[in-house]
Amino acid sequence: MRGSRNCIYLWLLALSLSLVPVLITAPVGAQAPPSWLDPALLPAAKAEGSLIVYSSTNEQEGLPLFKLFTEATGIAVEYVRASDAVLMSRMGIEFRAGQRSYDIVQTATINKMPPQMLAQYEPPETANISSQARDPGKRWWGVYANYNSPAYNTERVKASELPRSYQEFAQRKEWAGKVAIDGTDNEWLKAMIEHFGEGEGTELVKRIVAILRPVVTDGHLAMARATGAGEYWVSLNNYVNLSMNVKLAGAPIDVWPLDPVTLFFGQVGVNARAPHPSAARLAANFMLSRECQQFLAKYGRLPTRQDVQSNPPGIIAMLTQKQVITVLMSPDEERKWQRLFDQLFKGR
Repeated sequence: MRGSRNCIYLWLLALSLSLVPVLITAPVGAQAPPSWLDPALLPAAKAEGSLIVYSSTNEQEGLPLFKLFTEATGIAVEYVRASDAVLMSRMGIEFRAGQRSYDIVQTATINKMPPQMLAQYEPPETANISSQARDPGKRWWGVYANYNSPAYNTERVKASELPRSYQEFAQRKEWAGKVAIDGTDNEWLKAMIEHFGEGEGTELVKRIVAILRPVVTDGHLAMARATGAGEYWVSLNNYVNLSMNVKLAGAPIDVWPLDPVTLFFGQVGVNARAPHPSAARLAANFMLSRECQQFLAKYGRLPTRQDVQSNPPGIIAMLTQKQVITVLMSPDEERKWQRLFDQLFKGR
């Protein structure tokens, strides 16, 4: 019996020793570096030591996202969050003052910035994103697709009651005062006029405003949360990714696309006066990577890469069944369309 126990002990010892080389040859630190970690930039980026990010993405997403960047590179990140409008104003002032205040900016309005404020650079990961999400001038790149659609509180409105067109939308007198729209949705207005024509489109929007008396809000995420909470029954228009963000958090909200679906992009650009230019270029490449877009998809943001699945699955296919109009305006165009938006929605 003792001999048998010794044999078993020796067998277990040999088995345990045979596993040791496997554990040693595959330590966590020896994993292959992520594909976005450009070896041509990494040494200089590390030498610069830090990265300053201006972003309109909320801290609940932005901080853990850039923690991934820090873990992969060892580069500390200063994350400055503000709304699109605040960032645009701040960056303009800093540029005129000759300040080197940030490295990259991530927001939905970079295409409206004067080109001299942004560095020309084409990150390697650009090859993997949609062609629509690439600036021909190589000054910004689409991190996520910002589709626009109405949204509704599923406890306040039944799916069977939803209008099938904006013309039917204007007939929902019972929704008066319970509908909201953000005060900066000039892209949506431009797409409406382009789709319906100037005369018909303008009259349709006027009817919607007169009959539904939309509440003009400040902030798309705040409006999505208010619609999910039932403060508003319907969002006349909102960013689909933010409505999905609130839905994924458990709120009773959903979207239903109508013709037209407006599209623009959450973008990233490199400051022409970046204090840490190598870290800035490395971070821009990170923002276009599969790892980054998979992370953002967890919060409902819709990828610009085909190798990243949308969340929930199939939503991009649903949106693209409608006529999608991509709207990318210059600063002068935006001022023109914002003036018209203000006349129609705030001048009533």
